[in-house]
Amino acid sequence: MQIPQTKYAQSGEVYIAYQTFGEGPLDIVICPGFVSNVEWYWDEHRAHQWLLSMAKLGRITIFDKRGTGLSDRVGDLPSLDVRMDDLRAVMDAVGIQKASLFGISEGGSLACVFAATFPERCEALILFGCFARFSSWVPTDEAFEGLLNYIKTGWGSGFTGTVSSPSLAEDQAWIRSAGKYERQGGSPAAVVALMKMNQQINISGVLSSIQVPTLVIHRTEDKLVSIEGGRELAQGIPGARFFEMPGQDHLPWMEDYPDYMPEIQELLTGERSDHVVDRVLATVMFTDIVDSTVKAEKAGDSVWRGVIEGHNQIVRKQLQKFRGHEIKTMGDGFLVTFDGPARAIKCAKSICEEVKRLGIEIRAGLHTGELEMTENDVRGISVNITARVSALSQGSQVLVTRTVKDLVAGSGIVFNDFGEHVLKGIPDQWQLYSAQ
Repeated sequence: MQIPQTKYAQSGEVYIAYQTFGEGPLDIVICPGFVSNVEWYWDEHRAHQWLLSMAKLGRITIFDKRGTGLSDRVGDLPSLDVRMDDLRAVMDAVGIQKASLFGISEGGSLACVFAATFPERCEALILFGCFARFSSWVPTDEAFEGLLNYIKTGWGSGFTGTVSSPSLAEDQAWIRSAGKYERQGGSPAAVVALMKMNQQINISGVLSSIQVPTLVIHRTEDKLVSIEGGRELAQGIPGARFFEMPGQDHLPWMEDYPDYMPEIQELLTGERSDHVVDRVLATVMFTDIVDSTVKAEKAGDSVWRGVIEGHNQIVRKQLQKFRGHEIKTMGDGFLVTFDGPARAIKCAKSICEEVKRLGIEIRAGLHTGELEMTENDVRGISVNITARVSALSQGSQVLVTRTVKDLVAGSGIVFNDFGEHVLKGIPDQWQLYSAQ
């Protein structure tokens, strides 16, 4: 699918950025968390794949709330009633009379109040990682002051990515992406103002007035918003269904999103198409460019865009040569699977050498294990292991697990011992090797 064009809806004197994509009789409007940027989603491979999956359910509209992302910055703090005007303006601009609302985190407050206030324009309500009271998000004054201090002194470094997605806390590509999300979502001053407004959120008295079909989704050990926040919503909204998932991550586009998609489909259509998973043994390869952020800043946007295009061409040429299957790109890297570990190693080494002529180096990590193959993605602990191994790799280095080394015995590939390592979130010590 082609990346949708960003358009603007006028709400009073303020312009609200939005995008619309997908097809079908259903309209779904996504109300984002406390900051967002509609164009960032397409640069982050996880969010990108999630949006494509959502688009299979119907026509999707996403927007940046006023004061955030690509929407106008404003002087006064936007109250919920003003934000409801913005949501209506977006729906009117798209030509939506009635839609299902998908509220994410703090965006759930807007979705709930809108559903209660304008039931004639709300078909159904989906709440992911949401809450009725601000204390479910930031429980104490001390925690709130700590958050404000981060916004004032460290905003843009990506720390929120480690809190919202603990499973990716050691994934440097994700941290860089989260930092970009922060910077593109709002300036420090704007975010501080928004958080002071958010501190007043308490919609518990509104919940009983919501009369539309509602699905509340929450991960049990969500590290950002307490599971109790989701449970309060489900208990307070008449007839709401509560779907509790395992995990610590907060964002809806983590790799387990196929687990809750049938629940959404059933809410919206009365039918469900349970996720079908094929399990296979494969070799997974993660690659990314070493020090890409620093190099991009030095080169400038235009030059760096040419470098990335050249890098992508080289990688895809080598994948074709060594029978690698590209799963997705991740800004400056690739996730690839192979049906043979020796070809995977040779492909990685070849890419390492070829990209040097562009003045860059890549690092690569490989592991062989069982994968869950979905339509557009791969899942499973093998993917996580590979990501952790790749993060330990250095310039022009191909790191592999013992499993990969053992499987290519007799291939003539030589390895250097890289020692035992603890891979965050993965049990046991892992013996790694550098392929020569």
